[in-house]
Amino acid sequence: MNLRVGQMAPDFTLPDQNGIEHTLSDFRGTRVLIYFYPKDDTPGCTKEACNFRDNMPVFEKSKLQIVGISTDPIKRHESFAKKYSLPFPILADVDKKVVNAYGVWVKKKFLGREYMGTLRVSFLIDPQGSIEKIYDHVVPDTHAKEVLADMDAM
Repeated sequence: MNLRVGQMAPDFTLPDQNGIEHTLSDFRGTRVLIYFYPKDDTPGCTKEACNFRDNMPVFEKSKLQIVGISTDPIKRHESFAKKYSLPFPILADVDKKVVNAYGVWVKKKFLGREYMGTLRVSFLIDPQGSIEKIYDHVVPDTHAKEVLADMDAM
């Protein structure tokens, strides 16, 4: 990963599950958690998304905007968001520009097979657009609670 805490987060514009474009700089003035995940509707990614969904009232109270990003296409995001009633934008980075800019598109290994894929990493972006924290050892079951604990400490 080539980004560090204190750096400005790379800006981007991507479509969400409804085809609506979101630009990171549009969220200035608000804290944003960008969470990158490998694939819609897989066990770990579903747990992570549903934990964010289940804690949305607390995130909203903390004024934290949640944004998910994967390389899946809009149609797949639409199905995933509807199936699990996800109340936050899930952005489609099909061209892999954003996963590359954030350094989370990497060579991975599974069962002896090498392939390119997205790391499960999150970036907490402060209201001015700087990276405030990088979560690079995300556990899907507990990530939402970890972020909430950090928000309580701020």
